[in-house]
Amino acid sequence: MARVALYLQDSHDLRDGLDYARYAEEKGFEAVWQAESRLVRDAIVPMAAYAAVTDKIKIGSGVINNWTRNIGLLAATYLTLDDLAPGRIICGIGAWWDPLAKNVGIDRKKPLTAMKETVQIMRRLLNLERVTFHGEFIHVDGIELDVVHGRREPRNVPLMIGATGDLMMELTGEVADGAVLNYCVAPEYNDKALELLEKGAKKAGRTLAEIDRPQLIVCSVDEDHDKAIETTKMLLCQYMAQQPHIAKASGVSDEVVHEIQSILGWPATKEQINKAKHLVPDFLVEKITASGTPAEARAKVEEYNKRGCTCPILYAAGGNVKLLIDTFAQA
Repeated sequence: MARVALYLQDSHDLRDGLDYARYAEEKGFEAVWQAESRLVRDAIVPMAAYAAVTDKIKIGSGVINNWTRNIGLLAATYLTLDDLAPGRIICGIGAWWDPLAKNVGIDRKKPLTAMKETVQIMRRLLNLERVTFHGEFIHVDGIELDVVHGRREPRNVPLMIGATGDLMMELTGEVADGAVLNYCVAPEYNDKALELLEKGAKKAGRTLAEIDRPQLIVCSVDEDHDKAIETTKMLLCQYMAQQPHIAKASGVSDEVVHEIQSILGWPATKEQINKAKHLVPDFLVEKITASGTPAEARAKVEEYNKRGCTCPILYAAGGNVKLLIDTFAQA
């Protein structure tokens, strides 16, 4: 694999994440991505920390949402990160999900329009343009990033959309630098995703080859196959309950999802997760994740690469993260 990245969320102490980022850089990983999904750990603080303790590895948000930061603050945030790690920052952004968005007062109406406006204006601001724009969601009058001290130059921050639905995937091909392809999906999921990306790319006079396609892949590695599978089940049951759109995209039956949801609360406790994890069948773990021995995990990740993933982003489900990094080391 010429490219590989690490994905971190909240299943570890934040300072351990700094060690993982440094270790991934040492082992030749291209990037480390930080999650921002549940109300547990934001992406920006860890990204800044990773940037401060590394020298060359790229650092991405995987993914922030486009609803809770106004466009000026959003652009200023990524300019600030780029000041800390010039040329190493990636902005992964997504449309968020319910019920979380709804529960904090966000009405995600017209998500395609909202995302298109966000990406277009964000790009102009990071190019240090002075922007006036009045759309359905973004209204700005003569704003620009106010760089008085520092690099007064356009910033190379790739804008990547974490798309799930068909229309969002097509929009990604049209307006974004790339797609952060979904996790908890089988490799063949990518076939349709690539068709949609290419369709969108053609609208903008581009080709599919111009659209980067890193992909989140849930990954648990252990010399003991069964132990790795068990670790992944704990993660999958939580995501099936809290993000049913991902379960739907993975072909998980409504019956399984509903039974897991009946056990897990919000937020889910460890006791609830341990009670529900047995509902996740082994075949599903093997179908939609790269879990098992090092050799098994490598073989599964290669299936995603063959289906159009340009850079696997290995989502450490838990367990021995350094063994995972060693398993996919490039250096």
